[in-house]
Amino acid sequence: MPLTIEEIRKRIPLRYPYLMVDRVVEFGTERVIALKNVTIDEPVFQGHFPEPLPAVMPGTLILEAMAQTAAFLLADVGEQRAGYLVGVERAKFRRMVRPGDQLRLEAHPLRRKRGLIKAEVRATVEGELAAEAVVSLMLPEGEDVG
Repeated sequence: MPLTIEEIRKRIPLRYPYLMVDRVVEFGTERVIALKNVTIDEPVFQGHFPEPLPAVMPGTLILEAMAQTAAFLLADVGEQRAGYLVGVERAKFRRMVRPGDQLRLEAHPLRRKRGLIKAEVRATVEGELAAEAVVSLMLPEGEDVG
């Protein structure tokens, strides 16, 4: 079941310019697939590698998009939950991401434990691996991962 940007905004408490997920094409407890359309209009491209160098999406923002995708593993349909990024393991950046690219982000849970989820996330562009990492997200104190 796809989620539109309006539905995404109901589930993730982030807004422009920091919301890094444009669409969720698959949403379940065992897998989330999201899309991030990279456009030259994004504020980061005004200062990150200005001309004459080519515009490149910073790895930290790719990682943020990956963490936001994994955050959907924390919530049931219709529920808003804020997951705080508390760990990054085995992060590797394999391909430059440039304006005009579409990141396809896929997250799978590795472990769920009281208030914490660890997920493997991969980001691809046109089927080519751009980045991968294992991210850990924690819910606010007192909340539990389903």
